Amino acid sequence: MWKKTLEAAHQALRTAVNGVPDDGWGLPTPCDQWNVTQVLQHAAGDQLGFAAFLTGGDGPTEDPFAPSGELDGRDPRELVEAAIDAAAKAWATVDDNTTEVPVPVPPNKLPVAIGAGACALDAAIHAWDIAIATGQPSPLSDELARELRPTAEAIVEPLRAYGAYAPALNSENGGEAAELLRYLGRRPR
Repeated sequence: MWKKTLEAAHQALRTAVNGVPDDGWGLPTPCDQWNVTQVLQHAAGDQLGFAAFLTGGDGPTEDPFAPSGELDGRDPRELVEAAIDAAAKAWATVDDNTTEVPVPVPPNKLPVAIGAGACALDAAIHAWDIAIATGQPSPLSDELARELRPTAEAIVEPLRAYGAYAPALNSENGGEAAELLRYLGRRPR
């Protein structure tokens, strides 16, 4: 199940990035103080971070939590594709019988389904951030949100203290995607 969830989240991120218009990279996003380019850099860096923890290889060259907003001539689509590819290849090395995996989120070792879910949650939520900022439809389906919710409930509370997620918002109707977004401190639109 976690493999399909990760594939769906990666596809959501890919689709959102591919849908950004040429003049959309500087637009503000639901992530306070970050524009679309910075969210892209953060999302790509996080995917590379998950890959590095799994393989022992190189991680991101830039701090994902302090993205520069400068692509220095790099194609944003190629940047995210390379990061998704690295993460997918790293997760493909994880045997189905593995119980725990190293991850770049506290406590740095999680059950495989939650670890892969954390990688997927990051990709899916930042896909949503990019899509919303650039006027695209939400790539976060109720089905994907349902699959990601157990991971969110397992990892998000400790991460709020680091500012990785805003405080949860009051629940309203709107489906499972909207509920997950509010849990993560985002206002569904």
